[in-house]
Amino acid sequence: MLPFRIRPALFWDVNPDSLDAEVNKHYIIRQVLQYGTLQEFLDVEQYYGQDTIIQQIKKCGYLDPKTKAFVISYYQINPKEMLCCTRKQSHPTHWD
Repeated sequence: MLPFRIRPALFWDVNPDSLDAEVNKHYIIRQVLQYGTLQEFLDVEQYYGQDTIIQQIKKCGYLDPKTKAFVISYYQINPKEMLCCTRKQSHPTHWD
């Protein structure tokens, strides 16, 4: 059970009841950034703190272009420090 309220629909590929806030923080943060509401984002940011979120964002192998632009601007992250900006996809999408 998570210590904050997030719609279970964000975790369509796992059982939301089995998520642990510390063990699964990378997955939770990524899902909320890409698919969550503003309130869900603020709740996650309040729980984890900016430093933890920035650390987890830098480890993401993929973020959609809109989310990537948002986190770079909002957290003032250097794109060269982000794995999703420095690693080339092996199967690039056909549209973007």
